[in-house]
Amino acid sequence: MYPELFKFQLSNFLESLFGVKQITVYSYAALIALGTLIAALYTKWRAKKELGITNLSNTFFYSIFIAGFIGGKLFYYLQDPMLYIQNPSLMYNNFSGGFVFYGSFVVIIPYVIWYLKKYQISVLPMLDILAITTTIVHAIGRFGCFCAGCCFGAPTDRSIGLVFPTTHGVSVHPTQLYEVALLLVIMLLLLIFKKRKQFNGQVFLVYLILYAFGRGVLELFRGDDRGFVVENIVSHSQFIGLCLITISSYFYYKFYKQININILNT
Repeated sequence: MYPELFKFQLSNFLESLFGVKQITVYSYAALIALGTLIAALYTKWRAKKELGITNLSNTFFYSIFIAGFIGGKLFYYLQDPMLYIQNPSLMYNNFSGGFVFYGSFVVIIPYVIWYLKKYQISVLPMLDILAITTTIVHAIGRFGCFCAGCCFGAPTDRSIGLVFPTTHGVSVHPTQLYEVALLLVIMLLLLIFKKRKQFNGQVFLVYLILYAFGRGVLELFRGDDRGFVVENIVSHSQFIGLCLITISSYFYYKFYKQININILNT
């Protein structure tokens, strides 16, 4: 595990300007930035090829990044709000880890829908593209969690177990890598499913259901302190996942039923 990629010293001028002697580049932040770049390039490519959109602004991606950062951090702090109220200095360590994916997700999606409607871009077809985009940035970001040593699993005696600096010598499930594998499988399934989709928005809804289900299973192997809705039974992520599965299933049925009605009427 390599939580820090490298450090470099600032010149005397920059040191006097910013008040710090050296800058640390964290693996987590670097991989998030890399994932965001690749995801943005993929989105622009598919939007142009599938929807004929050639002017998708970079502001769109910058805003998504900011929304995801705010949402991910906010939900992270809300897992143990008293800790950060009593120790506000902990909130300054924003780039070495400590994000909640679903926090980013529930903030980003309303913003994306608002943006697409404002600029008159077809919402559901773009959400289908963004479903695959999300698996790209999420998989790379979760590998960043592996490098940072956060989001680790429960203790295990199996050979697959790893010891992280944050687990104090205890061998644990590398749940970060489990999730990377899960996301890559979901990405492959979505790419296959996309060729056979029956209505716009279908790929996005399938993504929501598959990830929520897979994440719910992975939560059984998690060992870090992330908070529970029902203590030691239902975690925050499992609860949000159940809500997403319910909502996604409702809209899936609604859109699928509408397609069949339209077919019967033609």
